[in-house]
Amino acid sequence: MNGKKTAFLGLMLTLSLILSYVESLIILPAVIPGIRIGLANLAVVFLIYRYGAKEGLLVNVLRILLSALLFGNAFGLFYSLAGGLLSFFCMILVKKLPLSSVPLVSLTGGITHNWGQLAAAAILFSPETAIYLFPLLTLTGLLCGTLNGFIAAVLLKYIKKEQLCSDT
Repeated sequence: MNGKKTAFLGLMLTLSLILSYVESLIILPAVIPGIRIGLANLAVVFLIYRYGAKEGLLVNVLRILLSALLFGNAFGLFYSLAGGLLSFFCMILVKKLPLSSVPLVSLTGGITHNWGQLAAAAILFSPETAIYLFPLLTLTGLLCGTLNGFIAAVLLKYIKKEQLCSDT
């Protein structure tokens, strides 16, 4: 990895941390625990398409760990890792499909992130609570993931790899 690419990945990590923090300040008018917009996932989707799975995974895992260290707690880390890793690997699988698109990959990430967190909740607390929240968090994951996917698609269209850094 060259210096420009390393610096760019550091910039994307910083951006994802800022987006994660900004998102934590947004108070949604819902009483459903776990609803988030998923802004930090914009950086991950962008990296998956612009550079590849390794770079996306690196930034994703580092963001989750640093966010937990800076803004969260042990439970938050467990939830974030469960959701973040499941959604990442599902996004990589969907990206390989012949009719895949950026919004489809992102909505897959939104839904499966919530499913990963629900699995963590079922393990830590109560399977009944997870089952109760499943339809609502699936719907919000679908909506927020799709919105983020369209935003990521626009960013990918207008920001070319050559404008970011060179691999040589």
